Amino acid sequence: MNKVIAIQGAEGSNHHKVARDFYGTSIELKECMSFDVLVDSLLDKSATYGVMAIENTIAGSIIPNYALIDNNNLHIIGEEYLNIHHHLMALKGQEIKDIKEVWSHPMALLQCKAFFKKHPHIKLVEDVDTAEVAKRISKENLIGIAAIAPKIAAEIFNLEVIEDEIQTIKDNSTRFVIVQTHEPTNNIDQVNKASLKFELNHKRGSLAAILNVLSDCKMNLTKIQSLPVIEMPWKYSFFVDITFEVYKDFQKVIKIIEIMAEEFKILGTYKNGRK
Repeated sequence: MNKVIAIQGAEGSNHHKVARDFYGTSIELKECMSFDVLVDSLLDKSATYGVMAIENTIAGSIIPNYALIDNNNLHIIGEEYLNIHHHLMALKGQEIKDIKEVWSHPMALLQCKAFFKKHPHIKLVEDVDTAEVAKRISKENLIGIAAIAPKIAAEIFNLEVIEDEIQTIKDNSTRFVIVQTHEPTNNIDQVNKASLKFELNHKRGSLAAILNVLSDCKMNLTKIQSLPVIEMPWKYSFFVDITFEVYKDFQKVIKIIEIMAEEFKILGTYKNGRK
C-alpha cells in the first residue's frame, strides 16, 4: 500500500519534491491549500504523514507552524533541507517576449522581483500556489501565461522552462519537517537531532541556565524560537533544535530539563537533515 503524504500546495510544488526525496516516488499525495488543512488530514487519518515548511533562510521561521505542531501533538520524525530554485515555465514553443502575464504565489513573485524589472511588458498576478498555476496552464492550454515553479512542475505538466534560476538571491534554502500523529519508534542509532519545547518561570537567568545545561551536556543548539503562551501575557514558550553525537548525552539533558522547566515536551527525535 502506498504511503499517503499530505503536502501544503499542489503536485509539482517544493513540498511535493521533499515528499518524493524523503519517501520515494511510490507515494500517494494529498494536496492541501493550507497548513491547517494539512494538519486536519493527519488528525482525521486521511493522510499518514505530513510535509511542512518550518523555516527559510530569507523569510525566517514560519511561526504558525510551530504552534500547529505543538497544539496538535504532532511528532517530528525527519527533516529535509531544500535549495529553492525558481524557474519561469509556459506551454512549449514560446519565448519570454511572448509572455504577457506571470501568475504565481506572492512570495515567489517577490523573490524574482529583479528579474521582472528587466521585462516590464509582463504583468505580475498573485495566485494561490506556484505548482497549481503550472497545472492550470497545462490543463487549460493557456498561451501567453507563465508560472514560476520548481522544475518538477515542468516535468509533470509537460511545460517548457523559458528562463532558469530567476530568483534574485541564489542561495535560498527552506527547512521542511516530516510529521505524524503517533509517537515514532526511531532507531536510536540513527537519531542525532531533537526538537524540544519548554516553558520557564520569570526568574533571572532561567533561560541562560537551560542553555548552559545544553552546552555542558555536549548539545549543539541549532535553533531557538520563542512563542507567546496564549492567555498568559508576557509568558513565552521556547522551541529549540539540538544536535548531538551520543544518545546518552541527550538522555541526560532531557532528565535535567524536565526538572528545570515548568512545561516540557519532546516534539521529535530524528536524523539531522543537513548533509
